[in-house]
Amino acid sequence: MILQDKVALVTGGTSGIGRATAIAFGAAGAKVVFSGRRDAEGEKTAQRIRETGAECLYVHSDASNEEDIKALVQKTVATYGRLDCAFNNAGVESPGKPLHEQSIEEFDNLMAINVRGVFLCMKYEIQQMLTQGSGAIVNNSSIVGLISFPGVSPYVASKHAVMGLTRSAALDYAKQGIRVNAVNPGFIVTEMIDRSVARMSITADDFAAMVPMGRIAQAEEVAQAVVFLCSDAASYITGQPLTIDGGVTVS
Repeated sequence: MILQDKVALVTGGTSGIGRATAIAFGAAGAKVVFSGRRDAEGEKTAQRIRETGAECLYVHSDASNEEDIKALVQKTVATYGRLDCAFNNAGVESPGKPLHEQSIEEFDNLMAINVRGVFLCMKYEIQQMLTQGSGAIVNNSSIVGLISFPGVSPYVASKHAVMGLTRSAALDYAKQGIRVNAVNPGFIVTEMIDRSVARMSITADDFAAMVPMGRIAQAEEVAQAVVFLCSDAASYITGQPLTIDGGVTVS
């Protein structure tokens, strides 16, 4: 129960890594607030969190909308009195095609959620954490925030931007007791990778073959890394990418 009595916020908590992390926060003893745009899936996540014995609150919210994010943080504080941990996870992938075939609408939508969304979340989370004098934020980047793959240039750009925001904010607030880190997942069993498999006409085994460890990770493995970074066990870690990729980025 390394987050006992802490208050944790997760964006994009209705599926995948976000859902797994919201549940892991609850299992670690935190009170959990999570957001998303799919209310039926939100109720499923809430049920899973309650099964851990934790309190939780689901808020319908669009990560790219400033008023939604401001209200999300306000509801968190109004309900539980503070905000100790935040996992800014909401994100979308880009269509798999060369840069010259990408539309400006696709680019703008991706940047609005993956980059503007992380910026807005940190803006309002940090405002609250400054009043407390403490807090831990984890942003969901990707291995493509560190390296690159062909055919997904806007997505790669967005995740590099998340790393830039993470590192800069870590320096801005290190002396105020606020730590800001990122997780950089590789190939993880989620709906996103299912869509990639369908779009690219390959199999999950093909993805696994690209990983030195020979397997795709479960979302829960990323969730545990987020919990660690939000805990006192990581009290001297800030501005860092924690890469969870089975060795892809060193192969």
